[in-house]
This record gives sequence, structure tokens and C-alpha cells, in this order.
Amino acid sequence: MNMLKRQILIGMGFSLLLCIVAIAAVFMTYPLPHWSLLWEREMMDVPFIVFLFGMSLIIGATFGIVSGLFWQKQWRALTDALRQLEQGQPIERKETLRLKELEAMMMRIEKIQKHMAEQVKLSQRLANEKAEDQEKRIQELVSQERHRLARELHDSVSQQLFAASMLISAINEAKTFSNEREAKQFQLVEEMIHQSQLEMRALLLHLRPVALKGKSLQEGIQELLMELQQKVPMKIQWKVEPIPLDKGVEDHLFRILQESVSNTLRHAKATTLEVLLIQRDNLVILRVSDDGIGFNVEETKTGSYGLQNMHERAVEIGGTLQIVSVPNQGTRLEVRVPVVGGDIE
Repeated sequence: MNMLKRQILIGMGFSLLLCIVAIAAVFMTYPLPHWSLLWEREMMDVPFIVFLFGMSLIIGATFGIVSGLFWQKQWRALTDALRQLEQGQPIERKETLRLKELEAMMMRIEKIQKHMAEQVKLSQRLANEKAEDQEKRIQELVSQERHRLARELHDSVSQQLFAASMLISAINEAKTFSNEREAKQFQLVEEMIHQSQLEMRALLLHLRPVALKGKSLQEGIQELLMELQQKVPMKIQWKVEPIPLDKGVEDHLFRILQESVSNTLRHAKATTLEVLLIQRDNLVILRVSDDGIGFNVEETKTGSYGLQNMHERAVEIGGTLQIVSVPNQGTRLEVRVPVVGGDIE
């Protein structure tokens, strides 16, 4: 039985009881000569006693409906608040409850909701800090392992490739071959070793990327390209302007440059590499060009982790990345990043 039905029955019962008590008190004070008069006398063509009890029931039912609707509305507000609390939703109140006791209960529910919200925020913050700390430890372990692998590759495989390259170059220069076929085979071996050296240098660049470590973007780029110029048989040119940028922007641009140079070393078979870093019209432009074999951008874009990584880095700093490549005519990568806060002096 719900609240409305209960209040209607209580109202009708109370009204009927009150009617009986009132009739008994009246008739005891002013007794009737004959009890049959209650049935003989009529009101609105209805026996008086029936009319009296009927009106009592109607009045009681009306009172019960009004009070039932009132209480139903008050309890529904509390029920909705508890349901929202259970579901973790903010409590929405349309009006203040009229009864002080119910209003006090509502205020306690709201305090519990605020306390739970604070606990949720605290739990999420602790979980986030734990995840960040764990991720940081994992990154440190990965970085240490990458550096260890890079060091071992540089001290063993890289040195052996260099020795093999020197040896095969000496053999080719001596020209002590018995026939042309043998000379071509040695030439092919030399090219394969040369390509393996480029692959190894690109791999080392991935495993142990040079960080800026307090240097400006201009200094980091110049240091990277000067080191490559000494190690790879490739003509490297650059024009890098001193552009003050936020640390996050500098780091992302430097990582994009590293990824682009690594791709050039591994795949382009280029003889020249040009790097440009300038600012024009509130835009920082990083351009990397080579004269390599090129590739189909649309076919490579979907399956290349490196291209996707560079694109994501450009987007993270609010910039755009465009790659233009023509088969046998080279590749040009260009990143444009808007400068926030006006011109840089």
C-alpha cells in the first residue's frame, strides 16, 4: 500500500470515527424521542444518518487525498535524492522541503554526497598519481635498457660494420679481381655494408635520442646535424634561426626532426639533407628535405608508426605536418606551429 492509499484510508477512518463520536455526544445531550427519526428524516432525498456518514467519508477521503499527495511529494524528493546519491549523480533540488525534519534529512544527504564526491576525487587523484609514478618508473627502466642496447650496439656491431666497410673499400680500391662479375659482387657487398651502417646509425638515433638537456632548439639541432655530418657520407646543410619557444614546443619539434632524419638515413638513400628552422608571420616552420628515392605518402601513412608519431607530436603543440614526396625526386617534411602571444622579438 502506497502513501496516497494509506492517507485516504486514515482520513476516512478518522472522519468516520469523529462523526460517530459527535453524533453520540449530541444524542446523549439531546436525546431523540424515537431512533427511527434518523431513517425517516431525509436530507437531499437521502436518510439523514446515511447522508451524515456519507459526508464524513467524503470529507475524510478528500483530506486523505490532499495530505497523501503532500506527503508523497515530500518523500519522493527524499527518494530521488537517495537514488541520485546511490548512482553518484549530483543532487538536484527544485524547492525546499516544508517540514523541518525532512529538510534536515535532505541537508544530511547533501553533506554525504559532498563527502562522497571528495572521496571519489581523492581516490582518482591517488590512482592517477600511482599510475603516473608507475609509468615514470617504467619509462626510466625502458630508457636505461635502450641506452644499454645502444651502447652495446655501438661498441660491437657498429664498430664491426665500420671495420668491414674499411676492409671492403680497401679490396675494391686494390682492384685485384679475376673478373668483372667478382668486382660487381664486392661492390654490392660494399653498398650493403654502407646501407647497414646507415640503418645502424638510425637505430642508435631511435634507441638513444639526443635530448636538449637545457640547450635551446637551435643549439640542439646544430649539435645533432654536426654529429651526423661527421658520421654519414651525406651532404648536410642547415639554416636554423634562434627562436625562443616554450620547452614543450622545442622538445616536440626536436623529436620530429630526429624521427625525420632517422627515416632519411634508413630509407631515402639520399646524398643531401637540408634542415630549415625559421619564423615567418607568427609561424615557426621546421622543414626537412632530402633528394632520396621518395615514397607514396598515402600508402605509407596508414602503416607507418614514425609518420603517425610525428603527426601526433605536431598536433599536440597546435601545429600541422605536411609531407610531400615524389618518387626518385626526394621528400620534404614541413611542420608549421603558430606562435602564441604575438611576435617574438
